[in-house]
Amino acid sequence: MRTWVTQSSYRANLSTLTADIHHSAAALRNTSMTGVDLHTVCAVMFLELSQAGASLPTPDRQATSLLSKAYIDLQTGANQCYGAASSSAARARALASMVKGYAELSEANVRVDVASASK
Repeated sequence: MRTWVTQSSYRANLSTLTADIHHSAAALRNTSMTGVDLHTVCAVMFLELSQAGASLPTPDRQATSLLSKAYIDLQTGANQCYGAASSSAARARALASMVKGYAELSEANVRVDVASASK
């Protein structure tokens, strides 16, 4: 698992992805953001998620499952974000998907830490 973490640049990618999630969530909360602005922010997050997903599977089945769930829910949020500019309800749905995905990503990260610490 340690080799996968290094070869996939998991830690650096997680840091970038986390920043993108926070940026997208802040953009969704900012009602003055235009549709074009949201498209850009959410497209960047979607791209980061696609790149992260390309490094799957991991050598650890549980980590793979948890990361897959997180990436799917975050991608759902990114897709919802893309079209949410004109609707507060759509913004709320996108945020809910992102919050769920972020919680799953946190859980997955704990599993990656545990699996990569063991021999």
